[in-house]
Amino acid sequence: MRYTFLLYSDPADLAHMTPDDWGALKQVYGVYIGALKEAGVFVDTDWLQPVDTATTLSMKGEGRQVQDGPFAETKETLGGYFVIDVPDLDAAMAWAEKCPAAKTGKVEIRATAMGDT
Repeated sequence: MRYTFLLYSDPADLAHMTPDDWGALKQVYGVYIGALKEAGVFVDTDWLQPVDTATTLSMKGEGRQVQDGPFAETKETLGGYFVIDVPDLDAAMAWAEKCPAAKTGKVEIRATAMGDT
């Protein structure tokens, strides 16, 4: 079963990070990715550009509506994702607990629409 982890954090927590801080954070994520790969559950991951680069589009109502930024104003924003392939939600939660984002923000876990691989 495929699950997607949506990684949320407060951009203010990242605003004052130095290049060394970013390097250390990337190293922590590298270790996590390595563990996912070693376990054979890794499918995909990526960082997202900052929320101020987002564009939200809707065709609901009267034609195309485009808004700069995210649709909803929130303190925490979506910063990246992981897709894993594990037997069940319990296994997905076990991997989400190990995700570095869980220590500083939130990890939303969703089964993919297609479910089984």
